[in-house]
Amino acid sequence: MKKVLVSGCFDLLHSGHVEFLAQAARLGDQLFVCIGSDETVFNLKGRPPICHENERKFMLENLRSVHEVRISRGSGHLDFLPEFEEILPNILVVNEDGQSVKKAELCKKYGIKYVVLKREPYENMPTRSTTDLRKVETMPFRIDLCGGWLDQPMVSKYCPGAVITASLEPTISFNNRSGMASSTRNNALKLWGPRLPSGDPVELGRQLFAFDNPPGTVEIAGSQDALGITCPGLNRHDYAGHFWPEKTTAVHDEEVLDFLEKHLFLIPLGPREGDYQVVNNRKITVKKAQNLAIAADDFWTACLEKDVKKLGRAMSTGAKAQWAMFPNMVFPGLFDLIKKYEKLGALGWKLSGAGGGGYLTLIAEKPFEGAISLKIRRKSF
Repeated sequence: MKKVLVSGCFDLLHSGHVEFLAQAARLGDQLFVCIGSDETVFNLKGRPPICHENERKFMLENLRSVHEVRISRGSGHLDFLPEFEEILPNILVVNEDGQSVKKAELCKKYGIKYVVLKREPYENMPTRSTTDLRKVETMPFRIDLCGGWLDQPMVSKYCPGAVITASLEPTISFNNRSGMASSTRNNALKLWGPRLPSGDPVELGRQLFAFDNPPGTVEIAGSQDALGITCPGLNRHDYAGHFWPEKTTAVHDEEVLDFLEKHLFLIPLGPREGDYQVVNNRKITVKKAQNLAIAADDFWTACLEKDVKKLGRAMSTGAKAQWAMFPNMVFPGLFDLIKKYEKLGALGWKLSGAGGGGYLTLIAEKPFEGAISLKIRRKSF
């Protein structure tokens, strides 16, 4: 059997990788792939791979061109040397970026063929590289589902309560000034680049909240914006008169998240006006804050029980409590719009963020024509 060996990181597996491996496999009978360990990748590139070594191994093992995958036990650019000496390949294949004098000398020493392949995409597919894919923006958005405004002390000082948020995959590009925490997300992009770093989600939220509100900030952006972005899944943030919650409780149960995705929809309303001032004319009382806190508790319970009718009622109750405290959230024609979707089957509704535009959030048994379905970000394994 003529054995072919390739080595590399193979992080963010893409069509360029697949075509390279297919070309290498055609040079022999069995293709062996040696991948750099997470430690080796970090030492060579100065950053950890996005995909764990076992995940990279799993994906490569399931390509039809690949016979066997091993995680290299060595280090440096010849980290595959221990595996090379065990496999004793007939051919070592590299791409143009991966060729080196040391690899050529290794092949000469063992008397095996050294092949350098050009980077050529398959047929009409685009040229891909892991470096380019790392630049693709995957920073999440945030949706507040119930209890919004309780992250502001001017509300939660009257009654402690929860804000319910979900972190969203950026499957669409939400409008700025639309209540989807776009300004906080833009600061996250400045702080970390196109994707969230690894680490404890709550601590990342703390960093983003501080970056979002530097010293001297007059209007403090609520911490539910930062935490809603950094904390995957469905989250409950309990506030009691402070800008930072007393605790954050996360739900990653697939049945609960699938239930929300199935019944949660957005109707685009357009960005709010530039001179919009939601806090003007506010009318906050203990009773109104209590109503909002009770609605958030009911919404949370309805999520856990997967009760869509209770979920809709809680969302609408929370929206009414918000509008009673902040009448400027409501815009002309809102109630006519709500009646329209109630006739179409909406069980609950609210406005995204601080209102004045953005999106009408709906709870329903089935989708509406023109509505946006959402994808909740799952916890990484």
